[in-house]
Amino acid sequence: MSVVLTGVLVYGESPETDILIDDGQIVAIGTDLDVGDAEVVDSRGQIVLPGFVDLHTHLREPGREDTETIESGSAAAALGGYTAVFAMANTSPVADSVVVTDYVWRRGQEVGLVDVHPVGAVTVGLEGKQLAEMAIMAAGVGKVRMFSDDGHCVDDPLIMRRALEYSSSLGVLIAQHAEEPRLTVGAIAHEGPTAARLGLAGWPRAAEESIVARDALLARDAGARVHICHASTAGTVALLAWARGQGISITAEVTPHHLLLDDSRLETYDAINRVNPPLRETSDVEALRRGLADGTIDCVATDHAPHAEQDKCCEFAQAKPGMLGLETALSIVVQTMVEPGLLDWRGVARVMSERPAEIVGLPDQGRPIEVGEIANLTVVDPKASWTVTGKNLASVADNTPFESMTFSAKVTTTLLRGRITARNGVIRTPTGA
Repeated sequence: MSVVLTGVLVYGESPETDILIDDGQIVAIGTDLDVGDAEVVDSRGQIVLPGFVDLHTHLREPGREDTETIESGSAAAALGGYTAVFAMANTSPVADSVVVTDYVWRRGQEVGLVDVHPVGAVTVGLEGKQLAEMAIMAAGVGKVRMFSDDGHCVDDPLIMRRALEYSSSLGVLIAQHAEEPRLTVGAIAHEGPTAARLGLAGWPRAAEESIVARDALLARDAGARVHICHASTAGTVALLAWARGQGISITAEVTPHHLLLDDSRLETYDAINRVNPPLRETSDVEALRRGLADGTIDCVATDHAPHAEQDKCCEFAQAKPGMLGLETALSIVVQTMVEPGLLDWRGVARVMSERPAEIVGLPDQGRPIEVGEIANLTVVDPKASWTVTGKNLASVADNTPFESMTFSAKVTTTLLRGRITARNGVIRTPTGA
């Protein structure tokens, strides 16, 4: 089936044009195209970007299908404009073997809404003691490209050094959850005036920054690449800039919620705001935005983390950390980065598609919008206004901190290899059902 997007602004730039897609590829761009019997998608005045790539998603399957499944998470991703997501390894059983990583890949392909790339565990059982069989997972059907113990820091420097050395020989990426655990015992909120006033155990910036600095040095000595998950402090931004200046191969991501929210949200003690790393101060938020704008931080990653109601509707200290993020990510990037003039739409393409695809080496994602390229595309209505309602999101869980917040800009259409997967809030399965 052919598809034609009419009246789109490629990368948000004039003039309006049409894009004809056939057999999974862009076959023509222009006006007065011979579209034959192609499905016409009226997108006048809307912006077309390369499909988004999320390096940090929790889909919970296998093991916690009561909070999310690969199918429901894929639907949320497609509605959010994503064509590829990386599913973290902290499932049950842990994705520390090729059996689990291959299952995640195959299940994602069966669902067919986004490419679900499994992230393999760095260590067996996420315990930080013994390296997992990264080579076997990388050679499997799932072709694991990234390894992370996310949710846990690989805090033993010798284990982390060996992982980096191993990854370098395999050509894969180690993604670190930067948290020195001895500094966060009992910590539940950012260490600062707000937590002190509210009586919440403080989580210091140094817990993150000390691991970022250490791993930059380990990556330097190993001649390897390291990726920093969910950067959250101004100090981390400065350390990344320093490391790049030393020629160290280090990349980093920032979450939408760390771009928008700060620790003032804790005033209500609502556990919906508990997240790891915690919401920081306004000065950190501003530094993260600047770092993303100037490229010190490479990309946006959602850290989409569904949780059951009983795991959030409880005392703040007892709640599990995490927030939904796939369907709201684009709108938050627009509000925090585009509207203030920190990024233009080509910049959005860079941080949400091109750079993440480059970091993990996905040859078919983050591609230019040109004739002959694979049609992994996202169409955004920049003038749309919508209000977030957790119960209406595609995820099984509804733990969004953005409940009742109104955003401008919304994804209207997502195409995976030329096939529409989401259109105006409705999922289209591969069979069209």
